[in-house]
Amino acid sequence: MRLLVTGGCGFIGSNFICRILQNGSKYEVVNLDKLTYCGNPENLRGVEEHPQYTFVHSDIAELKTVERVLRQGFDAVVNFAAETHVDRSIHDAAPFLRSNILGVHALLEGARSFSVPLFIQISTDEVYGSAPKGVSFKENDALDPGSPYSASKCAADHLVHAYANTFGLPAIVLRCTNNYGPYQFPEKFIPLAIANALEDRPIPVYGDGQQERDWLYVGDYCAAIETVLKRGKVGEIYNVASGKQRTNLDVLRALLRLLGKSESLIRFVQDRPGHDRRYCIDNAKIQRELGWRAETNFESGIEKTIRWYLEHRDWVENVRSGAYREYYDLHYGEGIHVIPKAA
Repeated sequence: MRLLVTGGCGFIGSNFICRILQNGSKYEVVNLDKLTYCGNPENLRGVEEHPQYTFVHSDIAELKTVERVLRQGFDAVVNFAAETHVDRSIHDAAPFLRSNILGVHALLEGARSFSVPLFIQISTDEVYGSAPKGVSFKENDALDPGSPYSASKCAADHLVHAYANTFGLPAIVLRCTNNYGPYQFPEKFIPLAIANALEDRPIPVYGDGQQERDWLYVGDYCAAIETVLKRGKVGEIYNVASGKQRTNLDVLRALLRLLGKSESLIRFVQDRPGHDRRYCIDNAKIQRELGWRAETNFESGIEKTIRWYLEHRDWVENVRSGAYREYYDLHYGEGIHVIPKAA
């Protein structure tokens, strides 16, 4: 199977590419990535010389490049490429509109022009908005995005649906909960906490830390994507989740416990604007129809994640000295560095 994977140097995309190229499956992968601040080619060091892997440095919003690549012929497009950090979308929404809306539009146009048999859009549970206590959103529930980031992903989902409805484009949308695991850029909650804790730096927690999230190990999500790629039904939306919610504070306390660090590192900071209180989605459909379910419980997943970051301190050092440092120094000053500074 010949795949165009976009955003394959990012967190989930790189884990997915490594999985499908290293497990003996017969895939050929072309990875189109703009290499923004969180796109790291080192994430794919293990497969960069693989004979069935090709890298294309470009922007998904550049239609001419997208068309030039798709002209080669593909069995599927899997679109991971996106701006994803909510805080950044609050600071400046423009890059989110370009990548998450205009970029998806260019990919859809290209897929339509060259009759790609399957388009998989990697979306998010955040498009549903905050879930009331006791509610688990299903795939056909109304969307109510609460941040510029989630609004841009919601728009992309609607675009995919519109192209399927208007042009008959064969498409599937996956809406997943919070992922964690190896190669996650350390602006996100779990790798951020690990990086700061290892150097005994304060770890900022928004508000009271009681925001609830469903945490899914990235390897399980990659397995779900591959399952949908093989057996998913065109035109469907699938929620992907572990089915277990935890508060941000509970996650942080578990991390500190495993690292042998004191909870005195926790710093409660002013909550971000429009912060959704609770995310919860129903994953019964993908379990029932495709037989997928999460295999990694949080306890073992978080232990594997911590072990990976401990064994890859060089990766963390290389990443944390990048372009995002200036951003975080600017927006999280007053002595609390969300990302540790390089020495």
